[in-house]
Amino acid sequence: MEQEELTEWIDQYGESVLTYILLMVRDYQQAEDLTQETFIKAYRHKQQFEQKSSEKTWLFTIAHNVTKDYFRKKHPLQHFLGLTMEEKDYKPTPDQIVAMNFQTEQLYRTIQQLKPTYRHVIILRKLKEFSTAETALILNWSESKVKMTLKRALIELKNELIKGGFTSEIFRRTI
Repeated sequence: MEQEELTEWIDQYGESVLTYILLMVRDYQQAEDLTQETFIKAYRHKQQFEQKSSEKTWLFTIAHNVTKDYFRKKHPLQHFLGLTMEEKDYKPTPDQIVAMNFQTEQLYRTIQQLKPTYRHVIILRKLKEFSTAETALILNWSESKVKMTLKRALIELKNELIKGGFTSEIFRRTI
């Protein structure tokens, strides 16, 4: 793999991969480290890319697995039980808050409170706009599991947003 190709991947997908990982780990410094690890793994394993999916899907699969490995190592029991691994009192940095309006910030906070499987599928399908097939590849799920989990996740998200003061109209515009 040429150095230019790696640079092109980072230029084209780096920010998107970083935001995906940041939404999962909620720690900017850790997200940067995991993003770097994602691209290093992609560089090292380029020959394993079978082009059954797009480069973006392949990179997000690596990012997903790197993030999963991070949680598995950091919190093995919580990961096994499927519990939320992050601290509950997480607060975005001032720069992150400035970048979001109130509704987006509330949506972000609510997504963070969902269980990991719901969070993964909402981020990939709704925020990163991957197709059902691409999401299934990234998560190593069947397409029917992606559809069913997304449906349940959106219902849970809607219920949590309404509990937090969002109206159904705001939910329809936000999601």
